[in-house]
Amino acid sequence: MQDPQTQFRSAFSDAIVAAFGDQYADADPLIQSSRNPEFGDYQANVAMSLAKKVGDNPRNVATKIVENLDLGDWGEKLQIAGPGFINIHLKLNYLVSQLVEVAGDEHLGLEQIGKDQKVVIDYSGPNVAKEMHVGHLRSSVIGDSLARVMDFLGYQVIRQNHLGDWGTQFGMLIENLIDEGAVASTHIADLKTFYQGAKQRFDDEPEFADRARKRVVALQGGDEQTLELWSKLIEESKLHFNHAYKLLGVQLTDDDIRAESFYNDQLPGVIQALEDAGQLQESQGAKVVYPQGFKDADGNPFPMIVLKSDGGFLYATTDLAALRYRINELKVNRIIYVTDSRQTQHFAMIFKTFEQSNWIPQGVKLDHVAFGTVLGNDRKPFKTRSGDTVKLIDLMDEAVVRALNAIAQKSDDLSEDQQKNIAQVVGIGSLKYADLSSDRIKDYVFDWDRMLSLEGNTAPYLINAYVRIQSIFRKGEMNPANVDATKIKLNDDAEKSLALRLLQFSGAVRAAESSLEPHRLCTYLYELSSSFHRFYEQCPVLKGDVLPEVRDSRLALSALVARTLKAGLNLLGIDVVERM
Repeated sequence: MQDPQTQFRSAFSDAIVAAFGDQYADADPLIQSSRNPEFGDYQANVAMSLAKKVGDNPRNVATKIVENLDLGDWGEKLQIAGPGFINIHLKLNYLVSQLVEVAGDEHLGLEQIGKDQKVVIDYSGPNVAKEMHVGHLRSSVIGDSLARVMDFLGYQVIRQNHLGDWGTQFGMLIENLIDEGAVASTHIADLKTFYQGAKQRFDDEPEFADRARKRVVALQGGDEQTLELWSKLIEESKLHFNHAYKLLGVQLTDDDIRAESFYNDQLPGVIQALEDAGQLQESQGAKVVYPQGFKDADGNPFPMIVLKSDGGFLYATTDLAALRYRINELKVNRIIYVTDSRQTQHFAMIFKTFEQSNWIPQGVKLDHVAFGTVLGNDRKPFKTRSGDTVKLIDLMDEAVVRALNAIAQKSDDLSEDQQKNIAQVVGIGSLKYADLSSDRIKDYVFDWDRMLSLEGNTAPYLINAYVRIQSIFRKGEMNPANVDATKIKLNDDAEKSLALRLLQFSGAVRAAESSLEPHRLCTYLYELSSSFHRFYEQCPVLKGDVLPEVRDSRLALSALVARTLKAGLNLLGIDVVERM
């Protein structure tokens, strides 16, 4: 089914063409939900933008559009307001029929727009032999949410975890582990210390640095002992990563790993392909590419090094190989990279290199989903009190502990196990939602009190709306799965407002997909929760004086809200609870 806004957009587009000609077939009707019910349910603002193009004033343009508009089965009336706003009033029967359709659809009215489309989403990407820290939070949860949204829309999603598992640091680390004699008992928590110790020795001990460099050569050359030690580091690291992903509710497995080492054998082919494409040049003994449009501080063409003068490859070479693999071997339609904004120029140069090498097939889209930094209250990158990087596991543990303390104060009727289970869901959900509800391109300030609050745009507020609905059905000793959506009647303003908000779910999911911005879905879920809380206060459901047909209608509305909230939160990677 088409969501209401899509139906309105189609009708307005037809009216614009009928009024002004085919040359305006692509004009955006600029339809949005009305902020004030007195001015209708939706509003079309196209007349202002169209007026200059057709050489008329906006109000006359709006009048001509209205005269040519087919209201179909959805429109009650249209009003022209102000300089040319077109206010749309919908038929109540139409709203009810749409709700019934949505309730009967497993995807809540969402068209499977991604059918036959294959998408790679590259996210998380921690480094082997290092613990995940707060810097990995955003890539992991944003990427996971986008993957869930695209799954829900019917895309074939290929998750890719580009682990950092190759390079000079492994020579240092392996050599240090050998010296310490600690390979067999290594645990990821120890590896941070080992890594720091190896780096210190590499900087301070020329003899050790020389051995470390030789160990890198041995690794790259396939030395059996070195590869065995390297593999142990990877396996130990994967145990840590998988533990973190499970706690965080991120859908990444070992099968999704495509680490740097996977592309190692392909790197010489990348250099040759760049040569064949006429893109390779030499600069100070290195092989470089000059992506068009990039300049250094002096205005000279800015190079991207792909082969060092000593014959070593770089991150750019590996990223070029990965992109070639995804296009040529996986045959995808879209490739999405989720990394922090500091890599914006890097990926822009990678994409431009592909473009000028004619390596992007028609219909393939490349996207970089950049995000800002998690800040502390001092508006500097979030650190521990001692100034160290915050470990992701520690951050999740603290979120659960804080949630448990808050729940214990307000839910003494729940058992200890129930409180712990709820704290796990609410704590991790709050951590993720605080991140996802922020405009991803911006930095955001980490604030425990705000993210765990039961008020405002937070996970606890949304989960509480779901819990409140479950309590209604428990009190009435009914199963929400058994309600009949055909009994919905919209006799109260709060009921109608809630119905309109429910029908905007598909548009919100589509907006998150098209913009690659999960916060758009968060905003919708917050508005839906707010609409439900107003409905709950104004429209009694189980009170004795409520007529049976009114009760049945309100129960059906409530059940659909719960289902929508649960589905929407799932798309964010957040669970719900039945009690709180």
